[in-house]
Formats: sequence, structure tokens, C-alpha cells
Amino acid sequence: MDGAEAAHRAAARIGDVLSPRRWALWGQRPGLVAYCLLVDLVAVAVTVAAAGRGARTWDLVILGVLAGLAVLQAELGRRIERVRRLVSDTPHINMTSVWTFAGVLLLPPALVTALVVVLYLHLGTRSLYRIRRAPLFRVVFNAALVVVTCHAAAAVLAVSGVPSMYAALEAGWSGVVAIAIVTTAYFAVGALVTVPGLTVKKRTFRALFGGLGDNLLEVATLCLGVLTALTLATLPALAVMIVPPLLVLHRAVLVKQLEIAATTDEKTGLFNTTGWHSLATRELHRAQRLPQASFGVLMVDLDRFKRINDQYGHLGGDAVLRAVAGTIKGAVRDYDSVGRFGGEEFVVLLPDIRETDVRTVAERVREAVAGLSVEITDGSRAKVIDGLSASIGVATYPAAGAALDRLLQAADKALYSAKSGGRNRVVCIADVG
Repeated sequence: MDGAEAAHRAAARIGDVLSPRRWALWGQRPGLVAYCLLVDLVAVAVTVAAAGRGARTWDLVILGVLAGLAVLQAELGRRIERVRRLVSDTPHINMTSVWTFAGVLLLPPALVTALVVVLYLHLGTRSLYRIRRAPLFRVVFNAALVVVTCHAAAAVLAVSGVPSMYAALEAGWSGVVAIAIVTTAYFAVGALVTVPGLTVKKRTFRALFGGLGDNLLEVATLCLGVLTALTLATLPALAVMIVPPLLVLHRAVLVKQLEIAATTDEKTGLFNTTGWHSLATRELHRAQRLPQASFGVLMVDLDRFKRINDQYGHLGGDAVLRAVAGTIKGAVRDYDSVGRFGGEEFVVLLPDIRETDVRTVAERVREAVAGLSVEITDGSRAKVIDGLSASIGVATYPAAGAALDRLLQAADKALYSAKSGGRNRVVCIADVG
């Protein structure tokens, strides 16, 4: 994107901001609109309620230092974030909790709001260029969520009898306990207030609260926030040393996401061939070390998929592939591994399962696909793709082979038999002979 195009897009975004009727917020589901407005109002209310508390000159200095370090870290991490965006469509990682939580421990609540406004104003302005466009209501909503979280944590800190990091330094172990409690409160409140604003289809615990890695990252940023506050309360000149560890942490997140991207099928979110083979190889090595261990392999192929592409186009076919991928994952156990081998072919690894149970799982997958209906939009019209079916080949270790290639060949042979035998059926390699 050249400078003129970037400036044009920025101007268009500013026009959207100045025209309330064009706000993207109004196009969201009613519940999300109501929750966004509620959180925004609460953020304003708690800030106004806290505005009566006076601020010292030193508080303003700390505010400036925290804002400056946060902007510095965001700018230094811009290239990392840009690369991360190329390989992942996950939300922007800004690690603002380091600075906002340090503000909770050092500043009056009203100045914490000012800090949040500065950080998200910088983030929102920066997203006008280079970084992928984020709807303005999301930036404002996220900032309001952080304000509410910060004020809740500040209230917990005040109730604890240790109102700031300065007081905690004088309180000894009781100060340590107070800081630990407010850290936990910030983490919990931040997680809970975010849930109603999420736009996830599956209301699972992981979808709502993130995985272990996501939560450990937030814990790490809060710990760095405590260290930042401690440094500013004792040796302020050393606060700049917080920035390098943050950049290293940000880069580590990028490396992890690159690893995930390298083993993930972009179209369906399942494991790709490389990722699935890696997991299956580890399972094979584990099974070889354990007497009487067994695992199953399913080769799943959609029947007459070319007709779907011909009738509904490749976008319709992609929608079917994504729906089938989700259906297969829903029909197996959480620790089973589902991969896509390209085209309309999927493969499933079933660890720790008896040979007699593998067919049962395969039948469950087949029935789930047969009952699937996929809704797509063709211009202004909605269409439903149904009548889907899948043929499945089954092989089990060690009966069908002691090497991964042999197992895959056996499952593929059983799949070919299912196809030639009329489709929409499950065939085990033992049945083929």
C-alpha cells in the first residue's frame, strides 16, 4: 500500500467515525450492541466517580513514563506484529496489561483511565495504517473493558488496606499478599467481562476463556506489570529495562504461532499433512513402547464433492469443507487428531482405542456428515447444501501394520473399497482381506 492509498483509507475511516449512522456497531447482533454500550457507560461512570481524587505531580510523571514506555514497546514490536498478521488471523497482541496493571498499582483510578485512553488512542490511530483495520467500536469497547477491569482491581486494592505499590513496600508480607490478590482480581475480572462481548459460535470453556497458553501469556504480562510498578516505585530510571523482555515475549508468541501455522490447514483449521503426520508418528512410537497398545486411523472422503463445486462454486465447496471439518471434530473425542490431506480427504487419529470401537467411531462420523446441512449465501439469496455423505476406510494398529505408512495404505485401501462398494459406508481393512 503506497502513501496516497493509505491516506485515502485513513480519510475514509475518519469519515465513518464522524458519521454515527455508518458505525459498524449497529450491524452487530443486538446483545453485543447493548453490552458494548453498557460497558462504555460503566467505564465513563466509574471514571467520573473517581475524578474527585487529586493527583500529585509525581503521579503525572508516572503517567507520562508508563504511556511513553507503552508507546515505545508498541512501536518497536510493530514489525513482529506485522509478520504475525501474515501467518495468523488472531486478534492483535498489544500486551497493554503490563502498563495498565502497573498503573493500577501506582496511580489514582482516574489517571489509570487516562493511561488506557492514551494507549488505545495510539493503537486505534496506528491501525489506520499498515496494521489490519479494526472496527472503531471494537477499539473503544476493548478500552472500556480495560477501564472497568482496572477500576475493579483498584477497588480490591483499596479494600485490602494497601492502596498502592508504595504502601505495599512498607507493609511487608501483607503487602505481598495484597498485590497477589489484586493480580488475581485483575485476571479474573478481565476474563469475565470479556465473555459477553465475544463472537464465538461454540460456547466452550476454551472458546470463551482461551487455552492454557493464552492465559499464561496474560499472567506473564501481569507479573511484568507488578515488576514495572515495583521498579517505578523504587528505581524509576530502570523502568526502561522492562521493554526488552516484553519484546522477547512478543517474539516468542510469534514463533509459537508460526509453528501452529506450519502445521495447520488454512482452509479448515485442522492439522495439515505435516502436522498430522507428526502427531501420528509420536503416537506410533508411544504405542510401540507399550504392550497391547492400539490406535485407529480413519480415512474420510466426501462423496461426489466435485458436484458441489460445480453447482455451488468453490466458495460453496469451501464452506462445506469447513462444516465437515467441524462435524468430524465434534464426532470424535477431544484428544483425537483430525487432519486434512488435501481436496476433500480427511484423516483421523484415534489413540488408545480398541479395534472393535474404531468402527463405532467411524459410523458416528459417517452419520454426522450425512445429517449435515450447510447454509451459504449466493448473492442476496441463502442456499442450503445437504444430502452430503462420506466414505470411510478404517485401519488399526498393530493389526493392519506396525508402520505409519502401512496403516495409511491399509486405511486408503479400505476407503477405496467403501467407494467402489456404493459410497456412504464404513469399511475396515479386515473386511477387505
